[in-house]
Amino acid sequence: MKQENTVIPSSGFMMLGLFFLLFAATIGLFFAKMIVLAVLILVISFFILPGFFINNPNESTVLVLFGKYQGSAKEGGFFWVNPFNTKAKISLRARNLDSQPIKVNDKLGNPIMIGIVLVWRVSNTFKAAFEVNNYESFVKIQSEAAIRKLAGTYPYDNFDDEQAEISLRSGNNEVHEELMRELTERLTFAGIEVMEARISNLAYAQEIAGAMLQRQQATAIVAARTKIVEGAVGMVDLALKALSQKNIIELDDDKKAAMVSNLMVVLCSDKSANPVINAGTLNH
Repeated sequence: MKQENTVIPSSGFMMLGLFFLLFAATIGLFFAKMIVLAVLILVISFFILPGFFINNPNESTVLVLFGKYQGSAKEGGFFWVNPFNTKAKISLRARNLDSQPIKVNDKLGNPIMIGIVLVWRVSNTFKAAFEVNNYESFVKIQSEAAIRKLAGTYPYDNFDDEQAEISLRSGNNEVHEELMRELTERLTFAGIEVMEARISNLAYAQEIAGAMLQRQQATAIVAARTKIVEGAVGMVDLALKALSQKNIIELDDDKKAAMVSNLMVVLCSDKSANPVINAGTLNH
C-alpha cells in the first residue's frame, strides 16, 4: 500500500514574476507588430496560471499528475506546481462530530438511545484521499457502527445485570477507552486520527423509559429500606443490652418481644409515631 509523501512545491512568487515578465514581453511584441510570437508567449504565460495555489495553515493539498500520486503539500504559503497536476484540498484541522442519538439494543436487549461526541482530524492525506470514497461520510458511518457495537457489549446499568462490573452508565473511563479503541481501529484505514470520543447522550428508549424508571425507583426504595432495617436492628439490640447491663428493668421473653416489636415499628415507619400513654401497669 502506498504511503503519504510530503512535498514542498516551488515558491509561487518566482513563477508569478515570470508570468508578469512574459505578459509584459507580449505587450511589447504586439507594439513591435510581431503578432505570432506575441500570441505564442501569451499562451505560454496563461498556461502558467493553473499551477498557482495557496495552502492555508493546517491545510494540505494532494497533488496528482495523470492519475499518479505526486505528494501532499502541507506547508502553508503560496506555491506553484506543474499546471497539469490536479489539486485536492484536505483540511488538517481538528473537527467535531456530534452524532444524533440512535436507537440500539444494549447487552441485555433493552432498547436505548445513545449518541457520542467525536474529535478527529486527518493524519494521512493519501489514505483520506484514495483509500475511501468520501472520508467525512466514512467517519460518520463508522462512528455509528462503533456505537452499535459498544452498546451491545455492555448493559445500560448495573440494575439490569448485577454481575456486570462495567455498564454504559457507570463505567465512564472503561467505556470511553473501549469506544476510542474501536473508533481508532475503524478509522485508521482512512487516515483518520481519533483525538477524543465520549458518550454525550444516554437514555432508555421512550417505549420503556417509564417502566425502567419505576424499576430503578423500586430498587432504590428497597435498598433504602434495607439500610433502615439494619440500623433499627442494631439500635434495638443496643437498647436491650443497655437495659440489661444497667439493671434498669427486668424483662421476660414476652416483654422483650413486645418491646422489640414496638421499637421496630417506630424506627422503620416512614411516618412519625403517635405515642400511647399507659396509665396502668405493664401487665395491663
